[in-house]
Amino acid sequence: MDSFWDWFWLLTWWFFLVMYLVILFQIIGDLFRDRHLSGWWKALWLIALVVLPFLTALVYLIARGRGMAHRHAERLTNAQEETEAYIRDVAGTPATSQIADAKALLDSGAIDEREFAALKAKALA
Repeated sequence: MDSFWDWFWLLTWWFFLVMYLVILFQIIGDLFRDRHLSGWWKALWLIALVVLPFLTALVYLIARGRGMAHRHAERLTNAQEETEAYIRDVAGTPATSQIADAKALLDSGAIDEREFAALKAKALA
């Protein structure tokens, strides 16, 4: 490392190596997550990635890149829906809805004023 340019080219090569590894792991992850691709095709793609890594990665991105993006977007949408469903489940019903339900029970005579006050205090807590 005698000069600035040696250092610069070293960083450039490291950048491209890390970028290639990220792409490679994205391809491998996509291969294993794809439910429509048979095991034989997955094995063939993996063998090709080992034998001719750069060419195979380029061919994979050209041939299956659009589907790769679609599957990734679908996974993100499913994860977001599951997260929202979990949050709604954990959050429960809002206090106003609980108080309205308790008021309906009070009006129907199913509970008395003391039980209504307890339910209202619990909803507001």
